[in-house]
Amino acid sequence: MNKNVIIIGAGGHAKVIADIIYKSKDNVLGFLDDNVPLDTVIIKEKNIKVIGKIEECIKFANENPNIEYIVGIGNNETRKKIAIKYEKLNYYTAIHPSSQIALDIEIGKGTTIMANACINTSAKVGEHCIINTGAIVEHDNIIEDYVHISPNATLCGTVKIGKLTHIGAGATIKNNTNICNNCIIGAGTVVIKDIKEKGTYVGVPVKKIK
Repeated sequence: MNKNVIIIGAGGHAKVIADIIYKSKDNVLGFLDDNVPLDTVIIKEKNIKVIGKIEECIKFANENPNIEYIVGIGNNETRKKIAIKYEKLNYYTAIHPSSQIALDIEIGKGTTIMANACINTSAKVGEHCIINTGAIVEHDNIIEDYVHISPNATLCGTVKIGKLTHIGAGATIKNNTNICNNCIIGAGTVVIKDIKEKGTYVGVPVKKIK
């Protein structure tokens, strides 16, 4: 049975999620966004529009409890705030058909797995995460809630990423490495040791800049 999904957010990230939903043979009913005018067409090919403000998700959920929702916003903190404020919604997990997902992994509600991402055996991905295009999450990784793993980032085996951390595009995280909550790991960065203090890190090898 096809699922009907409302996407919270109407920017570029939300459009990518819409494409995943359609490729999964499910349906997008519309977008909710506080900054895009009502009836703005977001998906021209299917005439899918902004159907209200974010707070209207409660109205739609009361009218039809079978509707599912996903927060289509790339910013980790914003995604967290919305997910917590509307925690009782029925959240959709978006998994692109081209992604490679091991049989024994765990994926939390509201998470998005994009095209050509790879998640290997015994990995755990939390709630409302983004595993972006072509990212590699190797065996026994633990990805906590509200994390964003950017395109083509590589997390080697037995890596742990703390809540709200953003791993930049093309970054590499050495095996058996832990990164704490609330970090930004810059694009192309190479992490070869544990990061225990929140902040922004860049370089090869990694160093903290603020």
